[in-house]
Parts: sequence; C-alpha cells; structure tokens
Amino acid sequence: MNLKSNIGKYVKLELSGKKLLSGMMVDVGSDLCVLYNGNDYLYIPTVHIQNWQFLKKDEIDEFTLSNDPTPIYNHNEEISLRKTLTSAKGIFTEIYVTSNQALHGYIISIMNNYFVFYSPIYKTMFISLNHLKWLIPYTNHQRPYGLSNASLPVNPSNITFARSFEIQIEKLKGELIVFNIGENANVMGKIQGIKDNFVELITAKGDPVYLNLQHIKTVHMT
Repeated sequence: MNLKSNIGKYVKLELSGKKLLSGMMVDVGSDLCVLYNGNDYLYIPTVHIQNWQFLKKDEIDEFTLSNDPTPIYNHNEEISLRKTLTSAKGIFTEIYVTSNQALHGYIISIMNNYFVFYSPIYKTMFISLNHLKWLIPYTNHQRPYGLSNASLPVNPSNITFARSFEIQIEKLKGELIVFNIGENANVMGKIQGIKDNFVELITAKGDPVYLNLQHIKTVHMT
C-alpha cells in the first residue's frame, strides 16, 4: 500500500532523526508528499520517511482543523520537491534540516543539489537538498520574528552561487564558516580545502578536522 492511495486519510510519519509528523495526507508526488496538520501544509521529501501508519480514531479526534490555508502548488500538476521550492521562492518559510531547531526565512535561489536560503538570524545559508526534511510556507501576513519588510532585504547577498553544493563550499576556501548550524565545535572554523569528498576545516585551536561532504547539511559564514 502506498501513500498516494491514502490521500485524504490521517497518517503518522516517522522521518529521519526520529521526527514524528501527523495529519491528513493531502497530496503525493514523485518525490514529495503534502501533509496538513490542522494549521499548516508541510511539504515533505519522501526519501526521509522511515515509516508511516494510520492514526487511530482517538488520535484523529484530537485534530482541530483551522481555516484552510492556501497551498503554494498547482493542484493540476504533479508535485515535486523542485517545483515546490520554486513556488516557495520569496515566500517566508520555515524549514527543518538538522539539530532540534527550524530555520525561518526565505528561499533566494535553487541550484542543482542545494538551495540558497536567507535567515534573519544566520543570514545567507546554503542548504543541501539531500538533507531537507520538510518546509512550511508562512501564511500571507506572517513575518519571521515579527520583522518588517524593510528588515528583510530582497537581495541580501552579492555572492555568485555555484551550480553544485560541493563547488559552492570550495568557493568558500579561506573563509570562516559554520556547518550544520554549529551543532558541535568540530563544524566551525576556516575552510582549508576539499579533497576526496572531505572538507578540511581548521578549528579555533588550529587543529584540522576532516568533514564528509555527504554529511554537511547547511553552510553559513560567520
């Protein structure tokens, strides 16, 4: 039994990192599903779904559906991750990638295997598509952290973006950066170089650390 055959039913999804999401399955595409949790539409890459099950009746009864927000995709087309990211460009959005915190901001550009995201907290960020767990576009009148439009620049960076995540990281050689939202001390430092799919990072104490590119989820400069 696949997810698409259960559109309109209530399900519970377990994602990578033991994250649980529950709600009504609204749509399923080639690499993405849409879950409505009663308040928001959650756009979830199916590659991160570890398992799923139907909600029990008492769990369904706990759901209170608010005024249905407008989805950002065209119901007449099959949804996909790339189409959804393109539709979300410039819309204030919550995304979940790593650690126990969501990122809030908006998508600037979508490249081959990553996208560029502007966060009022972390500024310009590079996010690996392989590690995006879900995104939630804001309703029309919401702004992250209660900021005004004047505080959220339309073109926040003069950086030219490389087509691939790996080349973009290589372009930051010599810069002080933070990987994976600084989840530990070994992901912050100066990029020394990249070789054989490992990034050489010089930590605050001058020690080299070698990080596997496949496990790098986010990048932002200090």
